[in-house]
Amino acid sequence: MTRATFTLAALLALAIPLSLLAGRVWIDPASTPNAALILAELRLPRAVLALVVGGGLGAAGAAMQGYLRNPLADPGLFGIAPGAALGAVIAIYIGAASTVLLNAFALAGAGGAMALLALIAGRTANPAHGIALFTLSGMMIASLAGALTSLAISLAPNAFAMSSIVTWLMGALTDRGWSDVTLAAPLTLAGVLVLWRAGRSLDALTLGEQAARSLGVNPRALMALMVLGTGLTVGSGVAVAGIIGFVGLIVPHLVRPLTDRRPSSLIVPSALAGALLVLVADVVCRILPLVTELRLGIALSLIGAPFFLMLLLRMRASAGSA
Repeated sequence: MTRATFTLAALLALAIPLSLLAGRVWIDPASTPNAALILAELRLPRAVLALVVGGGLGAAGAAMQGYLRNPLADPGLFGIAPGAALGAVIAIYIGAASTVLLNAFALAGAGGAMALLALIAGRTANPAHGIALFTLSGMMIASLAGALTSLAISLAPNAFAMSSIVTWLMGALTDRGWSDVTLAAPLTLAGVLVLWRAGRSLDALTLGEQAARSLGVNPRALMALMVLGTGLTVGSGVAVAGIIGFVGLIVPHLVRPLTDRRPSSLIVPSALAGALLVLVADVVCRILPLVTELRLGIALSLIGAPFFLMLLLRMRASAGSA
């Protein structure tokens, strides 16, 4: 276990009990009525889901930044999260908004975006152009899914459907239960394992595409692993929690100084850091003294947007000094 992994695991061990007790009403296990029921059926599944969603987004962000060799890469920019969101929006639009159907539609949307991304980016005859085509294809899919989502909102059959769509797109872990954990956890774990499996190839890719191929890296196989791993982690997270942005962008930057900076050594610590970030952010959303609970997606966007701006300013300063 590396130092970064040990440190993040220790922080999680401290944060998890806090997340179970914290809320608009703090729980004292010794005196709060029905404390065991509240913890087991309300607080614990929400905390576990925060760990699952954050861990998947963190791992996907680290792998995506390694694959594209771009520190500003975020898994939400490449069509899978918008595709999953579009699927969920369609479910709400047609009135199939039960938990099972909404999750199924969201996963179908993520799967469709994955298939389209693989179909477009995987057909290039020149592997050297694969990463550029992957990026452009993902941006096109994200733009198309976003436009269709906006169309669904504008054509919503009634105000209730429009409100439900907009609220769901904000992202939250409110009122989630063990059924959501059962859906997201296996898919996210499988996705993280796929991304971890791609780690050595991502390390070779840091030397350049030609050097990576000379070391035995198959560009198309690596692209397939990235599409599958990112699709499973991001798609399952969006299916159960809505759009949770910026996690995949923020956590690799926070963790990278604690590692040797190789993509393979960054994936697991980023998963732990993503889990910690989402868990802590969810706790903050619960304890803020507001009339209604702040949506988790909004809270992380308020953190992520200034962080993104700081990265841009730092890169501009570095380019100017060079």
